[in-house]
Amino acid sequence: MNIHEYQAKQFLREYGIPVLDGRIIYKAEEAKTAAGELDGPLWVIKAQIHAGGRGKGKFIEESAGVEGGVRLAKSASEAAEQAQKMLGRTLVTKQTGQSGKEVRRIYIEEGCQIAKEFYLAVLIDRTTSRIAFVASKEGGMDIEEVAAKTPERIIKFTVDPASGLSSFHGRRVAFALGLEGKQIKQCVLLVQTLFKLFNEKDCEMLEINPLILTQDQKLLCLDCKMGFDSNAMYRQPSVLAFHDETEEDPKELAASKFDLNYIALDGEIGCMVNGAGLAMATMDIIKLFGSEPANFLDVGGGATKEKVTEAFKIITSDKNVKGILVNIFGGIMRCDVIAEGVVEAVKNVGLSVPLVVRLEGTNVEKGKNIINKSGLNVIAADNLSDAAKKIVSAVKGN
Repeated sequence: MNIHEYQAKQFLREYGIPVLDGRIIYKAEEAKTAAGELDGPLWVIKAQIHAGGRGKGKFIEESAGVEGGVRLAKSASEAAEQAQKMLGRTLVTKQTGQSGKEVRRIYIEEGCQIAKEFYLAVLIDRTTSRIAFVASKEGGMDIEEVAAKTPERIIKFTVDPASGLSSFHGRRVAFALGLEGKQIKQCVLLVQTLFKLFNEKDCEMLEINPLILTQDQKLLCLDCKMGFDSNAMYRQPSVLAFHDETEEDPKELAASKFDLNYIALDGEIGCMVNGAGLAMATMDIIKLFGSEPANFLDVGGGATKEKVTEAFKIITSDKNVKGILVNIFGGIMRCDVIAEGVVEAVKNVGLSVPLVVRLEGTNVEKGKNIINKSGLNVIAADNLSDAAKKIVSAVKGN
């Protein structure tokens, strides 16, 4: 689960980590009052969306201006004007795709005098399953370019869970950032506090970019991005309260309510599969035969008729879907349950695209009988390869 920058900074403040003062607004008429509550002479106006690269992004609407999603203003009235331009407009960044995301919230923040910019992140290292720190002297908007072209400028190390975090970890970060004197002590305290926050809030990723050194030699978190372990939200009410459903794909949101593992993709063939491994194999073979999957969807081993019905509805709600492939290998999952769910869903929402069904395993004959007697226009397949060929052929019109 992700949260907005301004929400992440609330957690930083809660833990005593230095951030600038700011105000969040939801309506254009709130902009002038919010900006007036902050001290100048510089204001920073930030679009709040769940995507990186806002500063280099562009708005679709011309009325928003040619600047990106992070802008500077030299007066409260100019800050209000810029906020009003962005609010309700669609921001496109490298992470949003061409459709972009609507800006529903604006964060107006005090400006500051920056001496140096750094990058600092805490995350889960997938190789070791340990908490890792990532740091670089090259902070700011170009960190992706640094990672791609000069990765040696980024240092990374993990924390041994047996011995835990020590002061030397903080000093290692400080030396990597080129800090000196009293700055090192500030960095050690920052690293220790971030580590505590990361653990106590069940974070998966905590990114400070940029971490800055001000003209008066103080470390300050200028921007913050946080992601959390969705499986731990039952014990994190303060995090869950920040959940913004408007930032999620409506299909993925609907799937989560029925405990379905669904991820929307850009292809044209909808997939309903049981088991993540089989789902990946199904997507791969669709690509092999010349098409693209429209989603990843694992209904799981204990799916009910109702769950399968909802899964089918979610697939058919995607306007990009031109065909559907149901691929079930019934071990724990019974083929007759899948068949009943598919039949029920088609009766409820209709079927306007080709449907290929491949069933194998527990109660496979029952499942095939249910589909055969349903009167649905279903293309039967003998195996996965046959199923992929048939659905791609049906979609391509071959």
